[in-house]
Amino acid sequence: MSSADALAPLPETDVTTAIAERAAALRYQDLSPDAVTVAGQCLLDWFAVTIAGAAEPLTRILVEEAREEGGNAQASLIGAGRGTLAQAALINGAASHALDYDDVHQAMKGHPTVPLVPAILALGESLGASGQDLITAFVAGYETECRIGLLVAPGHYGRGFHATATIGCFGAAAASANLLGLDAEATARALGIVGTQAAGLKSQFGTMCKPLHAGHAAASGLQAASLARRGFTSRADILEAEQGFADTHSDDFEAEAALAPAPEGFFVRGNLFKYHAACYLTHSTIEALAGLKREHDLDPALVAAVTLEVDPGHLKVCHIEEPATGLEVKFSLRHTAAMALSGIDTANPETYTDAVAGRSDLVALRRRVDVRPTGGPLTLATAALEMKDGRRLESSLDVGIPAADLAAQGARLRTKFESLVVPLLGAEASDALLADLVVPADLDDVNRLTRLLSNWTV
Repeated sequence: MSSADALAPLPETDVTTAIAERAAALRYQDLSPDAVTVAGQCLLDWFAVTIAGAAEPLTRILVEEAREEGGNAQASLIGAGRGTLAQAALINGAASHALDYDDVHQAMKGHPTVPLVPAILALGESLGASGQDLITAFVAGYETECRIGLLVAPGHYGRGFHATATIGCFGAAAASANLLGLDAEATARALGIVGTQAAGLKSQFGTMCKPLHAGHAAASGLQAASLARRGFTSRADILEAEQGFADTHSDDFEAEAALAPAPEGFFVRGNLFKYHAACYLTHSTIEALAGLKREHDLDPALVAAVTLEVDPGHLKVCHIEEPATGLEVKFSLRHTAAMALSGIDTANPETYTDAVAGRSDLVALRRRVDVRPTGGPLTLATAALEMKDGRRLESSLDVGIPAADLAAQGARLRTKFESLVVPLLGAEASDALLADLVVPADLDDVNRLTRLLSNWTV
């Protein structure tokens, strides 16, 4: 398959081979300007949330484990020196998902960037890859994640699998294979190798294991591509095989949807960035209620009752009714609703503490929130307030619509980057890193990015 074929419609048979061929054939010149822009924004956002997540307790535990394990200093552990390629992928992947502040995509039903960048950044350091190499590999992995997400939707996520882990590992394998220059046959084997390791359960939401899923996906994908390069064998039809991935992980096999042309040429164009440090399915509710508070200058003490109408999927993702920890707050529609009505900064990761989970005024307010499952788009929320003075206020909002203005999106992401990174690195180092991340495709060697962080430790 030539690079010119990388954008052609995919055949409806041999799904694994078709997806592998596309990932292997993709070249930088195949990418649309919008795809390059959004991929670069994903990289910028990844560095922001990873630097901020490097000091989280779960990240420190993984670093301690790596120190005891030892190994060659092959790649950067953000904020913690260097380690092996596998350690870097695992630790940086977990750190980047630690705050649950990273991007999402509705086709994948998960967080696409956090399994990809840790794998290809570690590998890219060892190869001296260019920015264009990194962007191309990233998009190859991203498209793979979205296609496999569509293949097994909706049953896969509905069964309780965490797609960031179970589908993200395939993306990491495809991205790493592209960066290594593997052909389609070897890429299909890499998908097979990682497919037999795909794991991650939604029951772990609100614990340290959810971020671990992202790190494990990155490390497994990197290892799978490396093993495939050395001739390690696997089935080349892992997605469609009897007792393969789809057969065992979903009641659905939607080959037509998975192999159809992507909207606007590339799935990455539909990436959704997060501007609140909580589960993405809380964001429409947060913004709807925050808007009502601003518009009407609301006193939360005067709110008699709150009704939230959301897709039933929310109940299995972000419906911890009585959160007891900061992590659990991130997955509580009721508590984040109370925070929004109280004017609390939900964009600040430091907001989500055990103390906030137990604040008496927020606990009292969240207990006046009634979450009702209804039909409609997954990310749509309708919030209705019954005020003690008899007024009824209502707002509907859907954060699941990709930004039309990429320049405005970039400006918003730079503000997010500065808010997370400047307090940790200082203005000078933050500005230097940001300057290279604004157009990462221009980098001759991705080691420049990690060298800028080499003197910073948590």
